[in-house]
Amino acid sequence: MRIFDPHIHMTSRTTDDYEAMYAAGVRALVEPAFWLGQPRTSVGSFTDYFDALIGWERFRAAQFGIRHHCTIALNPKEANDPRCVEVLDVLPRYLAKDGVVAVGEVGYDSMTKEEDEVFARQLALAVEHELPVLVHTPHRDKLEGTKRTLDVVRESGLAPERVVVDHLNEVTVELVKDSGAWMGFSIYPDTKMDEHRMVEILRQYGLDNMIVNSAADWGRSDPLKTAKTGQAMLDGGFTEAQVDQLLWENPVAFYGQSGRLTLDPLPGFTGEASEFAGNSILRGARK
Repeated sequence: MRIFDPHIHMTSRTTDDYEAMYAAGVRALVEPAFWLGQPRTSVGSFTDYFDALIGWERFRAAQFGIRHHCTIALNPKEANDPRCVEVLDVLPRYLAKDGVVAVGEVGYDSMTKEEDEVFARQLALAVEHELPVLVHTPHRDKLEGTKRTLDVVRESGLAPERVVVDHLNEVTVELVKDSGAWMGFSIYPDTKMDEHRMVEILRQYGLDNMIVNSAADWGRSDPLKTAKTGQAMLDGGFTEAQVDQLLWENPVAFYGQSGRLTLDPLPGFTGEASEFAGNSILRGARK
């Protein structure tokens, strides 16, 4: 099982997580720029963070055999803070960097006018820089937020196949499928989506344009949820080739539209993924 985790916030994770992820088959990932848990008060705090994403975190992941990529954006939650909006002016220099494979996370948190404006501006930047887009759907009023998200994407002129709409569930998946955008699912211990519900969604809607991620961050989350989803698929009758499509081929196809993915094994690492049949970490996922 080889895994590309297309949405995980490694800045908030430990080196033990990197080791466990490599052992589970993770060979590449994307770390989206996101809210750090408390308000940032100046543009400088963003640029320091962006510099860490394209530099230090990429180096840290490489020490554990994992190729690190990132997305850059002003996230929806901070789009409402006037102290932060000026960061939009510095985004172009980061969107040109190696390893930056999309604009993201963008979208909605509270569905405000300010979020509308920031979302539209960043979609325009994606068009200008010929990058795909990672969209965050709101935790509250998700159905209306997803509808508005798709409206704004259509208004931007961005091709839907260059957009992944994330944090979906059973209520929103069909809307996004019908739009032609990619469908993203964050697999969590308690909230959003779990691996067993995900298997049922895959049975109903198929694998095309589907992406699953762990979205692991500083809260209660699990960086091995991608591997546990793969195991749940195998336990549910999906083939190894189908698991490979979901966990590797699909995220590679989406982020590969950037032209900036680096997927060859790192020096000193073979690139061969582990066999999972006897993995004690994943046995718990079968219960």
